[in-house]
Amino acid sequence: MAYRNKTYVSFDGDKDIQYYYLMKAWKASDHVDFNFYDAHDLNIARDSSQEASIKGQLSERLRSAKLVVVLIGESTKYLTKFVKWEMEQAIRLDIPIIAVNLNNHNGVDDLRCPPTIRNQLCLHIPFKQKALEWAIDNWTSIHGDLKAQNKIEPRVLSKDLSRKIGL
Repeated sequence: MAYRNKTYVSFDGDKDIQYYYLMKAWKASDHVDFNFYDAHDLNIARDSSQEASIKGQLSERLRSAKLVVVLIGESTKYLTKFVKWEMEQAIRLDIPIIAVNLNNHNGVDDLRCPPTIRNQLCLHIPFKQKALEWAIDNWTSIHGDLKAQNKIEPRVLSKDLSRKIGL
């Protein structure tokens, strides 16, 4: 098995890419304490490639991921070709998932959340730098503990934790 230390970010490349770019900007900033090892740096999955070829490259990225971040925008739940497939692969590979609501909702957003992860053990958080930073740093171990206890329902940031991390 490949060494897993990357964060795989799944998103609507047509409508929500600016949020992915913002995450990369936070990472690059000297003034923000935010870091993640981006699985997208492994290879390039071109839009002009065949679906099987793209999924092969995405599979390589997922195999190196310890965590999947799904950016949930207005149309994410309708993206079945790649985003749904990526979530299914993460579940199959037992990779912890952080569902990040781009409308800043803290919790399962029933209107936007893809059915694939709606009832899975995922952490549903708002798109805020502090929330995402905390989740990337902590969710993998918490996910493992909850899974060991067979507690597989969706999770959210508590009010106490939200205050503690500065939200």
